Amino acid sequence: METYDIHNIPNDIFIKLLNELDVGIHVIDRSGKTIIYNKKMREIEAMAGEEVMAKDLLDVFSFEKSGSSTLVDALREGKTTKHLKQTYFNNKGREITTINDSFPIHKDGEVIGAMEITKDVTRFEQVIKENVLQKQHTTFTFEKIIGESEPITRVIEEAKRATRTSSSVLIVGETGTGKELFAQSIHNGSSRAEGPFVSQNCAAIPDTLMESVLFGTKKGAFTGAVDRPGLFEQADGGTLLLDEINSLDSSLQAKLLRVLQERQVRRVGDTKDKKVDVRIMATTNEDPLDAIAETRLRKDLYYRLSVVTLFIPPLRHRIDDLPLLLQHFFDKYNTLFHMNVKGITPEASAILRQHEWAGNVRELEHTIEGTMNLMVDEEIVTPEHLPMRFRKKYSFPESQASDNTLEETVNNFEKRYIEQKLKENDGNISRTAKNLGISRQSLQYRLKKHQLS
Repeated sequence: METYDIHNIPNDIFIKLLNELDVGIHVIDRSGKTIIYNKKMREIEAMAGEEVMAKDLLDVFSFEKSGSSTLVDALREGKTTKHLKQTYFNNKGREITTINDSFPIHKDGEVIGAMEITKDVTRFEQVIKENVLQKQHTTFTFEKIIGESEPITRVIEEAKRATRTSSSVLIVGETGTGKELFAQSIHNGSSRAEGPFVSQNCAAIPDTLMESVLFGTKKGAFTGAVDRPGLFEQADGGTLLLDEINSLDSSLQAKLLRVLQERQVRRVGDTKDKKVDVRIMATTNEDPLDAIAETRLRKDLYYRLSVVTLFIPPLRHRIDDLPLLLQHFFDKYNTLFHMNVKGITPEASAILRQHEWAGNVRELEHTIEGTMNLMVDEEIVTPEHLPMRFRKKYSFPESQASDNTLEETVNNFEKRYIEQKLKENDGNISRTAKNLGISRQSLQYRLKKHQLS
């Protein structure tokens, strides 16, 4: 039988070997151009060899904002990564999800290329997510987060990165900003998506019962106690979201910290620990540093939870998303109420833009629900349809015909209205802001925006 030196394998045997492998092989040279692209890789990426070979990788494929190509990173940074999930798109717009081992190729101490070994999980991920979302109530995904403004898109990209690991996540945001929506989206985008998602509002349960709810009970621990798993055991293999963690009693926070550190839970009344595999997410509706200073949040627990920290912007800081949010709620309540509301007048929109939205998106939804309850057959929301508190608080001009765009009309109205209020308050910024029902910082932003002195 003929044998070959491993360093002298004929090219046809080498190509045959590459094409028989059940994993994708992709190799680029020092310039980032493809020099090896096997059959399995072509199948995974639904690309012909001539579409990829001798071409710059970044000219052929596009990658999500949350991360660049693992193969290019291996080349540029000399970085080796193992079992890293990556989602990207081919030049036809097809989404591809893979698990990659990527590493640089060295010669004489210099990086001369990079190689990637790839397993395709695209269809597997689709099937798993479809099945999980059908079986569970955790139906929120990143695609359902509404908004295109810079503040919200930035935090979405940060949240997407958190799907790659099982590290703890602390989500900070005011009431009504959608913290649980982000938590569910992270869970459903992670490798734990097929596991349970368990959520508990810590402020909703009395301190005397919360320990039993979290850790479970053993029969006989107290009168009427039965063997019952706690939230940690229920969430085993998945994710546990603790909403308003800052409302949890300090002694319970200490016990929670122990579970996070040891990954073991002991039921109330039991003497044995049980191992649990749970990803912890927590939310707080106040600045965690303020909560620590006011002893509502233990510093050691904060450090344990805040491996990844997401700050969800309030609606007033992403007010440019208002048209998208309004349309979403119009569509939702059109279906529920059998109505046909199609839009909103510039005057009504301007009023909504002035509002501070202390309750954020949740308050906006309730406002639109209330507004549509006051409508009969109308298809356009006017100021008269808005709830009474808006009509009393904000004045609005009569509608006038104009060739201006909606955005121009709204901005012109806002500018005139602020000028009017400044004049009424003799130019005093603090009094004007209070009169408008917005913060001084928010008013200063609008003064700068409209170039008002």
